[in-house]
Amino acid sequence: MTERLDRARLLAGQNGIDALLVTPGADLRYLTGYAAKPLERLTCLVVTQRGSHLVVPGLERAAAEAAGVTMPIVTWSELDDPFALVAELTGSASVVAVDDQMWASRVFALQEAMPEAGFVLGGQLVSALRTVKEPAEVDALRDAGAAIDRVHARMGEWLRPGRTEREVGSDIARAIVEEGHEQVDFVIVGSGPNGASPHHEVSDRVIGAGEPVVVDIGGTNAAGYCSDSTRNYVAGGEPDPGYLAMLEVLQRAQQAQLEYARPGVTAESVDAVGRRIIADAGYGDRFIHRTGHGIGQETHEEPYIVEGNDLELEPGMAFSIEPGIYVEGQWGARIEDIVVCTEDGVEVLNNTPHHLVRL
Repeated sequence: MTERLDRARLLAGQNGIDALLVTPGADLRYLTGYAAKPLERLTCLVVTQRGSHLVVPGLERAAAEAAGVTMPIVTWSELDDPFALVAELTGSASVVAVDDQMWASRVFALQEAMPEAGFVLGGQLVSALRTVKEPAEVDALRDAGAAIDRVHARMGEWLRPGRTEREVGSDIARAIVEEGHEQVDFVIVGSGPNGASPHHEVSDRVIGAGEPVVVDIGGTNAAGYCSDSTRNYVAGGEPDPGYLAMLEVLQRAQQAQLEYARPGVTAESVDAVGRRIIADAGYGDRFIHRTGHGIGQETHEEPYIVEGNDLELEPGMAFSIEPGIYVEGQWGARIEDIVVCTEDGVEVLNNTPHHLVRL
């Protein structure tokens, strides 16, 4: 963590930032190892050119120490003003950067405590560090990917005609924890027309025989890293030929993106490769979201694989490749793998079948 803080301090200086303030969330965990709870009492990392301090309520000191925080921990009691304490630690900072997810009430309180300082967003500064994963982070993502693969491999235990999406989703959620995650982040079971809604989640709809089902699931492991994988299923019958033709196009598009992605190409060009195949097949207006998102301590983070993002991929960047085709009122399909950019391509972290799985 010391190296990460040093890099954050260096980047802050290079960007004219005198103090970086980070409250509970993925950025704080990344920089300190402490997964602090977002409580009403202020916890705040203060990074200046002189050093780093973690400001915590007195009753949270033990938790911070148990998490392995090695920097000076500054505590405050119920009668103290924690915002004044943070202001004191920033010294005479003229430019203060705050994390992108800091509560507005805290931003206003800090501005009141430091009326002479200018405030800017600091999310891009920390994101620049988090975007390229260290080897240990890649190992953690591999572990998460293997764990969610094990859940997909068990889908035949739960997904069958006559059950509701909610019933299947509950079984999947339990398995996500059983197979190696500390928490369930999301479960999407979209049957028939519900599969045409990319973020459907679950409902009381009964799954019918031969209906396509989109299953998109993910969780967070003990190391704090996320999984995210989508596969397509059918149980108890044969799906419509139109769906099968659509899915074949989607498979070709996703495979082309997997083969194309490598260091030096832009994020938007990966999106364009698959989008072109889908559009040429007549489904262009049915691919309604970006190709992918970065992943790490959050399910969605930089880099985003989308038109307009000219960021060049680098070894260590981790992201999803998940094109989808959605026909409102009928069905949808999405194929999603997490990949890590290597020196000459990508390592795919999800290894369950990409084709339609018949149960």
